[in-house]
Amino acid sequence: MLKHLLFAFALTTPFHTVAAETTTALAQPIYDFRQVGKVGIPAVVSIQVKGKGENSDDEDSTDLFKDDFWQRFFGLPKQNPSDELVSGQASGFLISPDGEILTNSHVVNHMTKITVVLNSGKEYPAKVIGLDTNTDIALIKIDAHDLPYLKLGNSDDLEVGQWVAAIGNPLGLQASLTKGVVSAKGRNNLDLTRIEDYIQTDAPINRGNSGGPLLDMDGRVIGMNTAIVTNMANGGYMGIGFAIPSNLLQAIVSDLKKDGSFRRGYIGVLMQKMDDDLATAFHIDSSNGALVTEVSKDSPALKAGLKQGDIIMKYNGTQVTNIAALRNAISLMKPGTKVELGILRDGKPLQIAVEVDAFPGQDQKESSIKESKLGIELENLTPEAAQKLGYGDAQGVLIAKVAPSSPLAWAGIKKGTLILEVNKQKITSVDEFNQALKLTPEDRPVLMLIKQGSTTRYISIKIG
Repeated sequence: MLKHLLFAFALTTPFHTVAAETTTALAQPIYDFRQVGKVGIPAVVSIQVKGKGENSDDEDSTDLFKDDFWQRFFGLPKQNPSDELVSGQASGFLISPDGEILTNSHVVNHMTKITVVLNSGKEYPAKVIGLDTNTDIALIKIDAHDLPYLKLGNSDDLEVGQWVAAIGNPLGLQASLTKGVVSAKGRNNLDLTRIEDYIQTDAPINRGNSGGPLLDMDGRVIGMNTAIVTNMANGGYMGIGFAIPSNLLQAIVSDLKKDGSFRRGYIGVLMQKMDDDLATAFHIDSSNGALVTEVSKDSPALKAGLKQGDIIMKYNGTQVTNIAALRNAISLMKPGTKVELGILRDGKPLQIAVEVDAFPGQDQKESSIKESKLGIELENLTPEAAQKLGYGDAQGVLIAKVAPSSPLAWAGIKKGTLILEVNKQKITSVDEFNQALKLTPEDRPVLMLIKQGSTTRYISIKIG
């Protein structure tokens, strides 16, 4: 189809027989990108990272930061299950004259050495000020002053078809500029991150561009390049790239500067998309809205009176046409604020005010606790994770990572396993797990009841 369109354009461009007065509003000037380059290139930096290789033996198809993705897009070598040092290169851009730099969190997360190379060639060590894996945004800083920097624009003003420029360091080539248009806005069902509101662009983006800016014709940042769709055979560019919008960047960065992290909003409901069949079954005329399928115990939604079977039609006056958009909006609300939900219950409209809370477990550093003796990382089980993994109402703690050659790795335990009991004591949090482990005599194995998918079984593990 694309070939046909290009071919048709090539055939029609030589002809100029149409009178000038018939020119339509679709005619657009051809923009000159030289000024965008002059503004943007000096503020774009190369970020070189080094860190430990991590085990990646899970089969989570939504994990785009596994071997192939890192290899093709960010120039990183294949990660080795061993602890060998790996290195890579990506992009970022200055947002202040004193060395504050925005990039993607997956670029710098868990890295032991971060080096920033300015467009002038000067190199500086960098430290992480804060990062948020839910949005894939990180703020790092170098010790320098009077640097060129970029200003964040208003991504809400973007229009589909608008010219944009991407600047980065693809394939290690310093400060390369490519141009394209905004292909779409509000892409939020990509399963790249928990909070998604991507700008789609056809500006060519290649390996090493991650973390670079997407600029409008005034040289303002309207997005941060994050991901591309590639040809699985050769990793080549396919004309589809995604950028985090600048308004989301602005919302996250203010918290990263203050606290080093972003506190995600939470009301405690699971939802499913309405469709025509469900609308008919619930005796309503519209298939818009989000159907509440579960209300979590002790959640803000339960306290406010929200019930299973309610249909959320509006939030703060905004019509719900997309569950992901509703989830994003709540996630970006500050804990303590109230969201007004317009719902339908048994066909009758109701207004319910819910006070947004912080997402459970978020106060724990990186939402996980390392247990060196067993070689695992644990997370408290959230309603979202329970639904995704099919654990329903089960209670326990989730294994987020299993170190290679650890006791649990030898026992065949993988990421996503749910630990229900330790030494026949039920556990519902990471703290309870750690306490139960401390009470285990050193000369006795740890008895655990685990759940993997639909299978529940006991395992006995000797520590050390």
